Amino acid sequence: MRFIRQFAVLCLTFAALVPLTSRAVQAFDTNASAAWVYDVSTKTVLMEKNADIPLPPASMSKLMTLNLLFEALQDGRVTMDTTFAVSPKAQAMGGSTMFLNTMDRPTVSDLIHGIIINSGNDACVVVAEGLAGSERAFGELMTERARQLGMNHSMFANASGWPDPGQRMSMHDLGILSVRLIEEFPDYYPIFGMTQFNYKDRAPANSHNRNPLLQIKAVDWEADGLKTGHTSEAGYGLVGSATMGERRIVFVLSGMASEAARRQEAEAVANWAFRQFVMKTIATKGTKVAQAPVWLGAKSTVDLVPAQDLEMLIPASAQHGMTAQAHFTGPVSAPIKAGQELGDLVLTIPGMDAPKHVPLVAANDVAKGGFMVRVKAALGRLSSKAMDAANS
Repeated sequence: MRFIRQFAVLCLTFAALVPLTSRAVQAFDTNASAAWVYDVSTKTVLMEKNADIPLPPASMSKLMTLNLLFEALQDGRVTMDTTFAVSPKAQAMGGSTMFLNTMDRPTVSDLIHGIIINSGNDACVVVAEGLAGSERAFGELMTERARQLGMNHSMFANASGWPDPGQRMSMHDLGILSVRLIEEFPDYYPIFGMTQFNYKDRAPANSHNRNPLLQIKAVDWEADGLKTGHTSEAGYGLVGSATMGERRIVFVLSGMASEAARRQEAEAVANWAFRQFVMKTIATKGTKVAQAPVWLGAKSTVDLVPAQDLEMLIPASAQHGMTAQAHFTGPVSAPIKAGQELGDLVLTIPGMDAPKHVPLVAANDVAKGGFMVRVKAALGRLSSKAMDAANS
């Protein structure tokens, strides 16, 4: 019996979720000095530029402060009504603030809104001191937690992102953190989409959310987070997230030259991510894509079907140039059980760095053949040997 590696070329009409890599398509030519763009729904990195270089994160590092506060809420150490004291250090913070003073006792809810919407440096110090006793100790907790979350290019010296040589984050790490905030804290995440907060009516000029994406009224996508940042060292940065239908993207930009440039780049990146990639159904679970011969079986063939639905995010320009081959080693010896893996579907997509593989399984059971099947197979082998001898 000769077993050979066989394949069938298939014509698939747009039928396991297979992620793309950052090299899959021509990347958006961003003006940001560092960037990371990610499709959350399909776990696909759409673009990266200097994404693992630790850089000054400015106020974007406030997301880590919020993460630790959300974790404290989640495990019951605080509630939204818990109040914290305001120290002289917190009151003295410059830059963006909630205009807190030492007579205030803001709630956790106040502080979350103040950090997200007002970018309050004072609120960050209040949270740090309220949770860890001091901002320095809180910075150490932030760094330790970052390592636990796989954020290996981040370190923290303070809670607010105030310029410090010990305050660094990579764009990739900020992306990891953002996806966590979205997925792990759905009760709190909607606050990122709020546009106004004015604690005790003290700061009407600083009451608006600086995220420019929240002001954009796109036809088919909508932004709902997350955080801007700016210092003279870091330039203008933004961690953004937006949705279109079932898709969600997260992107991080750093090093823009101005607020206007940040706004323009953020909108351009969102449009590119949503419009240059499309979701396609490549294969459907249980749909026949090939047929394999069976050795000594009650049936002579077995249908091969995908083990799972295959939906992929692919470059829009590549959707008409896809090819697929069913690979298997055959003939397949009986008995065969339905669901038994027998091969794989190999998809080649223009612009992607490597083919994608989807397991193919038997669609049905095939029992061993009876006496006459074995006799017929034996006669076939004898005939084949005789022909080989005559040709030698």
